[in-house]
Amino acid sequence: GALQLAFAQLQAKLQAEGLFEPERKRLLPRVPRRVAIVTSPTGAAIQDFLQAAAQRHAGIEIVLIPASVQGPGSVEALIDGMRAAHRMRPQPDVLIVSRGGGSLEDLWSFNDEQLVRAIAASRIPTVSAVGHEIDVTLADLVADVRALTPTDAASRVLPDRDSMVAALDALGQMMTTNLFRRIQSERQRLENWESRPVFQNPFELVHDRSRDLDDWDERGRSAIWRRLEQAQAKLATVAAAQSALSPLAVLARGYSVTQTENGQVVRSTQDVLPGNTLRTRLSDGDVFSVVSRQESNDDRSESS
Repeated sequence: GALQLAFAQLQAKLQAEGLFEPERKRLLPRVPRRVAIVTSPTGAAIQDFLQAAAQRHAGIEIVLIPASVQGPGSVEALIDGMRAAHRMRPQPDVLIVSRGGGSLEDLWSFNDEQLVRAIAASRIPTVSAVGHEIDVTLADLVADVRALTPTDAASRVLPDRDSMVAALDALGQMMTTNLFRRIQSERQRLENWESRPVFQNPFELVHDRSRDLDDWDERGRSAIWRRLEQAQAKLATVAAAQSALSPLAVLARGYSVTQTENGQVVRSTQDVLPGNTLRTRLSDGDVFSVVSRQESNDDRSESS
């Protein structure tokens, strides 16, 4: 009765501190490489655990850290074993604290407050496997995972080899199927590229491009000659218009242009004086003359 009361009081205290909350529980690695178990080296717990471990997965390293699990000094021995696990290099992936079944007095070390707090402070995910299925200790409540028995601890910590092999076989089959499907897809894609004309008859493509180039060359030449003819016709029209307006064309029709010695065109009798030398331009040459006198239209009218 006194032990049961102490158990309930300590449980309530640690519960109030949140040490048993599910939110602080950590998941165990799916495939641990090293597992450390703190337990008695002569007890039934280690034998049950090793036997179950050999059946599930024989390739994982299991390190036994011997410790007293009952009586005076057992709490300190268990805590020292946990500290030794934390000093290991490489560090274990999982830490198991375990012992076989017994009375409440036999299991009381796993209800000790120091051990419970050491489990809560562990940096390694912890498994408590103490007693039988009906036995519940504070170590069970604070650990990340509670195993009902040492044998159950092996099934929770170690992956099942047969299941892993089956899963790997299924994964390998799926990878093989996907690989062959990918190869078939790439082969079909390659055949599609191979069937294109550029790969079937590459010189035909060159010939087609050569014919296109000749066609464009002919079109370009025709366009250039057409533009040239249009420009020549336009130039002829402009030349004809300029010729019609040229003073030389006027001279060809029998007219002449008279200029003074300094090149000024004579437009009036007032522009010359007797004795001036004049230059008369005709269609076929120039005539030079000297002014003997000038007579305006007004002078003719008066003499008449």
